[in-house]
Amino acid sequence: MTKSGLPVLQPMLGLPDKVTIWEVGARDGLQNESSVIPTAVKVELIQRLSAAGLPVVEATSFVRPEWVPQLGDAAEVMTGLPQGSSTRYPVLVPNLRGLEKAIDAGATEIAVFASATETFAKKNLNRTLATQMQMFGPVIAAAIDQDISVRGYVSMCFGDPWEGPVEPQAVVDVCDELMKLGCTSLSLGDTIGVATPGQVQDLISRLTNVGLSTAAIGVHFHDTYGQALANTLAALQSGVTTVDSSAGGLGGCPYAKSATGNLATEDLVWMLNGLGVATGVDLTALVQTSAWLAEIIGRPSPSRVVRAMIG
Repeated sequence: MTKSGLPVLQPMLGLPDKVTIWEVGARDGLQNESSVIPTAVKVELIQRLSAAGLPVVEATSFVRPEWVPQLGDAAEVMTGLPQGSSTRYPVLVPNLRGLEKAIDAGATEIAVFASATETFAKKNLNRTLATQMQMFGPVIAAAIDQDISVRGYVSMCFGDPWEGPVEPQAVVDVCDELMKLGCTSLSLGDTIGVATPGQVQDLISRLTNVGLSTAAIGVHFHDTYGQALANTLAALQSGVTTVDSSAGGLGGCPYAKSATGNLATEDLVWMLNGLGVATGVDLTALVQTSAWLAEIIGRPSPSRVVRAMIG
């Protein structure tokens, strides 16, 4: 570390010049909190993240409140989004009714949430692998009709707490279906954090072999076994330029209890700053934001960079 509190710059060969950080803290980061976070806090969090230079901040999810009570104020959160900002504010939608509510609230980008495994599809979507696309197809088509771009999340890409290791071809099949339905991008989710770098590079290779561009592929790692940064670096070496992360390392999955926190955005930015990979993110402002949120939630931030820089 230099005297400025920043990492020493030492680039590596084979990495992209720039990475787009897809910040999921306001949605994925908060959805598993047991105590309901006030709407005003969520809005301020989004405002702070935008001001820190995050190019994409996933704002909320239009799920039914009884499914995820923490996100029951989605429409109210949308009214507080910063105006005139260059930050994009996609939202998650589960079905056509959710899409209608998202459009009414002013959403211009959405995401759908698919599964790569049978068990998780049943637990999270009440669908099978064979029928989940019957739910997503109309949503994606309706969004495209409104000039709304759609991202396809794919969960359990590397391991499933009920089924164990996941066959890469199963992930490829789901990704291919989502893109054929009209998704413009994908996010590969290591929902329970069991992947290692070789698996990551193998899956990305399989996806590009069936014609998917790395420009359309994002990665979403959880840090259950401390592999999130290593897996991210492996993805970047494979040509991926979009990385999901959560401010302060918050997050999990309400339907997969073994899923711990997301890759911390601060830890990601620290690594990328040291590698000379541009993100446009002000690390100091981001750390201050996560420290502020940790005080509100009432426990220390899981992010190692936040803890190191706050002291």
